[in-house]
Amino acid sequence: MSEAVNPYQSPETAVVPENTLVAQGTLTETMLFYLKATAPWLRFIGILGFVGTGLTVLWGIASVAIFPIWGEAWGELSQISAALGGAALLLFFGAAALIIIPSLFLYRAGEKIRNYLRTGMDQDLELALKNNKSFWKFYGIVCIVYLAFLPLMIIVAIVAGVASAF
Repeated sequence: MSEAVNPYQSPETAVVPENTLVAQGTLTETMLFYLKATAPWLRFIGILGFVGTGLTVLWGIASVAIFPIWGEAWGELSQISAALGGAALLLFFGAAALIIIPSLFLYRAGEKIRNYLRTGMDQDLELALKNNKSFWKFYGIVCIVYLAFLPLMIIVAIVAGVASAF
């Protein structure tokens, strides 16, 4: 009975590696043209993101000083204003983190494309594509988180609006 065929056994097939659609190391002139045209824009947007990150951090640091000054000018308690400044600092640092991460991916992708065009090393193109993938994955996750919190924000806004009506 041990030699009997099991009718419930999964079928077995030989594992065959997939064929690549394009031979390694071959890019058409059009592909190279688009890579060459894309690289400076990736680097430019990455640099703008770094500048935006720096300005966001500076604005966060300035908020720690500005909120207590506003609190005194409006006659509010300075402790509340200081707490608001600290909260604003954390908010701006969080925003800076959301800006610098994709900026780093874009800048690296542009640099690696530029290196690939200069040296022709496949590793550079692979790293450029990896950074491009990481950029889109990051923004996809940010969008998912935003869409997950959107209904919650709508509910909070409705509750706050109804509460302020009374």
